Amino acid sequence: MVVMHETLIYAVYYAPRGRLRLYRLGRDIAERHLFPTDLLVGIIGAEGAGKSTLIRGLFPGLELTNDDEGINLRTAPIFDFNESDRFGPHTYHIDVRYEQAFHQLWEIAEVVTEAIRHRRRVIVEHFDLLYPHLNFNAQIILGIGEEVVVARPNVFGPDPAAIKEIVYRTVKYRKMAHSAEDITSMILSRDYGIPIPGLHSDVKHGFVIGFTHPPEIDFKKLEADVAEYIARDLPITPADEDHIRIGDEVIECTGVRTHVPSTGLIESFRLLPEFRFNPIDQEYLLVGMVGEAQQETGFDRILKIVG
Repeated sequence: MVVMHETLIYAVYYAPRGRLRLYRLGRDIAERHLFPTDLLVGIIGAEGAGKSTLIRGLFPGLELTNDDEGINLRTAPIFDFNESDRFGPHTYHIDVRYEQAFHQLWEIAEVVTEAIRHRRRVIVEHFDLLYPHLNFNAQIILGIGEEVVVARPNVFGPDPAAIKEIVYRTVKYRKMAHSAEDITSMILSRDYGIPIPGLHSDVKHGFVIGFTHPPEIDFKKLEADVAEYIARDLPITPADEDHIRIGDEVIECTGVRTHVPSTGLIESFRLLPEFRFNPIDQEYLLVGMVGEAQQETGFDRILKIVG
């Protein structure tokens, strides 16, 4: 296990869109890649990418200073850090972009450095903003876009800006795929009488919906129905923490912020013209795609950036 950490350049995972699947991925990443001695953990990702959800999966019970749903009215605990308090927190969270409203970046860098110097762990959200004001990189960086990139930097990199460039550029495909997936599920349930299945998986620039038995589906008609819904440019908004509203329709969703603002922003939607059968799991997979096939994203570019 130690060898894996010492030789790790980066690891890449599909970024799940549902809350529970992202929790599970966070748990798995913590188990595979985190050391108890990792004191500075950098988190990078755009708004709505799922940073807070990933952090909760990585560090269950950690008090967050804020998330996309609201803010903690208390001062960030790290600013009250006292090295003589032996029973104070061991792990702190700080959102640099949020704290910039109240503190200068050099002040944030000072309190982070002081906490680390006294062997406390600090989870720094929007680490790319703080990095230029520190004299050192994070011990491990997690970027979340279409994929979750886990990097363990050394003196040669990767630079946080390289991770940011990837995840900020690719997150739109994850949001498009999620919105297209929910529209497809809604039409299957409403027009075909097919209950929304529990199996949802990922593919680059797309989504996978699994069935134990292949339902009767006219693929061309389903694709046209979804495309018509997209063309109407209907707003997509959270209805509550477990539902979204697409136009006047309300459907269940556990990743309510990981969506494009309106259906018209979904680019180049298409369905594969038949089910893909998984003979091991005995599942029939409905696969939808968004975006252009030739567009590069994430892990197929990171080596160029790291190198």
